[in-house]
Amino acid sequence: MSSHHLHHHNPRALLTPAMHKILDSMARAKRVPLHAQTPEQARASYAAGAGVLELPCQAVERLENFTLPTRDGYALPVRLYAPHGPHLPVLVYFHGGGFTVGSIATHDVLCRRLSHLAGCAVLSVDYRLAPEHRFPTAYFDAWDAVQWVASIGRERGLDVDRIAVGGDSAGGTLAAACAITARDAGLAIALQLLFYPGCEGHQNSNSHKLFKHGFVLEEEHISFFFNQYIRTPEDRNDWRFAPLDGVDDSGFERDLSGVAPAWFGLAECDPLVDEGVAYADRLRMAGVSVDLDIYRGVVHEFIKMGRAIPQAIQAHADATRALRRAFGNA
Repeated sequence: MSSHHLHHHNPRALLTPAMHKILDSMARAKRVPLHAQTPEQARASYAAGAGVLELPCQAVERLENFTLPTRDGYALPVRLYAPHGPHLPVLVYFHGGGFTVGSIATHDVLCRRLSHLAGCAVLSVDYRLAPEHRFPTAYFDAWDAVQWVASIGRERGLDVDRIAVGGDSAGGTLAAACAITARDAGLAIALQLLFYPGCEGHQNSNSHKLFKHGFVLEEEHISFFFNQYIRTPEDRNDWRFAPLDGVDDSGFERDLSGVAPAWFGLAECDPLVDEGVAYADRLRMAGVSVDLDIYRGVVHEFIKMGRAIPQAIQAHADATRALRRAFGNA
């Protein structure tokens, strides 16, 4: 994957015309960059922009807001989207936003669409954000939500034998970590659905250099988010932050054999693309079944730009096909 863009002298030439136009209009808007704001301001800015290029809001038959208990007694807000019917397979979904911004609300349109297209329930999780809650709180909240589904989900009409985990960006990191933890706990997960997940601890890959400026997710954003989230530099080497190259307490990379099958949807012009490919390779080498789709000429966040970017609609279709197959309701 990397080879064709390794020495690209003009990475912007890779963009589709529609993507080019969006990046140009974003540049013209001259908004204060997220990394120059406080976390509260950054959350508000991200929320304000979240729906701008989204598809129209999909009606769902069932929508419930409630809270789940977590290990430290916090009431974790979640939103359940579902078609009618009992024993629904369920995707536990973690939104993106660098562990610092984003919410159930910013990913509402996406979750409605995934539920509708895949004919499954989607449980969107409002895990706690940094810097108020640093690593590993988001991971604990994510895993507590998965465990709740496995143990109590039946009471909400969910089929606890068909659970998938998924997320975009930082949410993809959480989903990948939960897939490893589920394997450790003996909990069968049908699929890990990963939209451009963060996988590596130190952002050293070629795509981080090639796409560090001008492709929506900037190098400064990544540093800003991670500095809010991690407590010490050591946290970067923890597999729950960096499933690709992080290690456990004994200093070993995690063995990935037996973790859930994976579907990856990556953006070609994204600092995170190389680590996504590398994580897909590591899973394959461990004998895990992996589907990998790379959407050409688009940037990080593209799955939330369906009104302007046809690749977003394609990615939604590909993701839901993977879900249907994993749930056996293809």
